[in-house]
Amino acid sequence: MEDRTILHIDINHCYAQIEEMKYPALRQIPMAVGGHEEARHGIILAKNDLAKKAGVLTGESLREAYDACPELLIIPPSYDDYIYYTEQVKDICREYSDDIEPFGLDESWLDCTHCRNLYSDPLALADRIQQRILEEVGLTVSIGISYNKVFAKFGSDLIKPSGLTLITRENYKQIVWPHPAEDLLFVGPATKRKLKARGIDTIGELAQYPLHYLKQAMGAAGEVIWQFANGEDRSEVSAASSRTAVKSVGNSMTMIHDVNSAEELEPVFWVLCECIASRLRDCGMEGDTVGVCMRSSGLDWMQCQFKMPQKTSLSQEIMKTAMMLIRERYDFSVPMRAAGVSVFGLRPFSATRQMSIFTDETQREKARKADLAMDEIRHKYGYYSIRRCCTMIDRPLTEFNPKEEHTVHPIGYFQGRKMIDGTV
Repeated sequence: MEDRTILHIDINHCYAQIEEMKYPALRQIPMAVGGHEEARHGIILAKNDLAKKAGVLTGESLREAYDACPELLIIPPSYDDYIYYTEQVKDICREYSDDIEPFGLDESWLDCTHCRNLYSDPLALADRIQQRILEEVGLTVSIGISYNKVFAKFGSDLIKPSGLTLITRENYKQIVWPHPAEDLLFVGPATKRKLKARGIDTIGELAQYPLHYLKQAMGAAGEVIWQFANGEDRSEVSAASSRTAVKSVGNSMTMIHDVNSAEELEPVFWVLCECIASRLRDCGMEGDTVGVCMRSSGLDWMQCQFKMPQKTSLSQEIMKTAMMLIRERYDFSVPMRAAGVSVFGLRPFSATRQMSIFTDETQREKARKADLAMDEIRHKYGYYSIRRCCTMIDRPLTEFNPKEEHTVHPIGYFQGRKMIDGTV
């Protein structure tokens, strides 16, 4: 079987670069895009090269960033601008392939296997795309080229900014294997600790570790990262298409400050669940399985799900199930940094349904009418015209509109394949 040609395109320090493009003077000072500077809380979403040289790290708190660089300038995120410019980048990519899979706003995979008749040299193709994005949009991108998605992404991370890296079956052991195991896609801090406990420090050591013992220790996640290390990723570039059936509806949120309890998280989940319920109604669907994703301040991920006795598109029922999962599965001794909610098991909404003696249908109908009334008010007067009182307690934490502002941070590669209950 002939190898594919897959590109991974990464907009270098995307949010910060867009701000520098809008305001060139920002290139002369340490700057980062993040949370609320006045309140001194939130996290760093992106930083420019000067902030990076000063020791500022993406994902750290503003307090930690200021400790590293006291003169740091924090710019609040402008998601409308980020969406606009990143869509321009994707529009250029779509001229070369219909098979484009976004990975957040700033990254995309592109399957260009069919372009070989026009571009026999994949590096020439990548160089052409890179130059067009710079000339037509004004942004620098790094591009990795390989025969699978994992190595293509690895290649785009190697040289910043404006790097081009080709990883083949012939050279991947020389290029990929010497690097630390945590440089491999989805090897996070928790997985790194598990690997290190077994004497695995590099990707090459992971690739050569006996798979049987790795599966014993880490289950399915261990097998997946072993396959990644050996270049055996066979996943397709999943092109977004209006013809593709909707399998789930969900939203995620990276909080502007760590959350220390289920009670503190509850207002955020109300915002997410109201949005999900509204989107389900918009597409005439309902679902019977609620999944939640959680990321700790230590960047460990956990995912779990629960199947309800009946399908729903009610925000109240989605919220109740999501919070039940949080209380049962997450230990807030480690603060939470990000979370998401999704509804699976979708089918077209039906007004006729099997009645249950355990369900108060009168209360369900009241909840449905309340949801519809909120939809109508927001459509007519704007999203913030009506809000639950609990979301007003910590406004910076809950003042986001996931339905219109898009989900900026992807939940994870495994979503849509299989929910993994535990830390990856």
